[in-house]
Amino acid sequence: MKTVNLLKALGIALCVATASGAYAQASDAMASGDMAAPSAKTVKKADRSLGLQVRKALSKAQGFDVSNVFVRARGGVVTLTGSVPDGAQIPQAEEVAKNVAGVKSVNNKLTIGTQGGGG
Repeated sequence: MKTVNLLKALGIALCVATASGAYAQASDAMASGDMAAPSAKTVKKADRSLGLQVRKALSKAQGFDVSNVFVRARGGVVTLTGSVPDGAQIPQAEEVAKNVAGVKSVNNKLTIGTQGGGG
């Protein structure tokens, strides 16, 4: 359990570091004035497109069940959440996502879970 908490803390620290680095770069770009900042609509569209590309790549991966996996992209950082039926699919999903063009890093928050629900 301590390992899980440590990994969560490291993930949060990575997110904060990435976000602050991206913010600093965006501020530098705006300050220089030689490059127009993309509009929020353009950024959202690019993030949505990247998320769809990652999801498509996951769906094509051999033996990977994408039905309970959710993909979110933000500025090239992809977050995978949800569950997979087999523990081996967790690192597989990360590798597939990393190999999609435009992905800078992957936050893998997938867990092992059962499919469907009885009751």
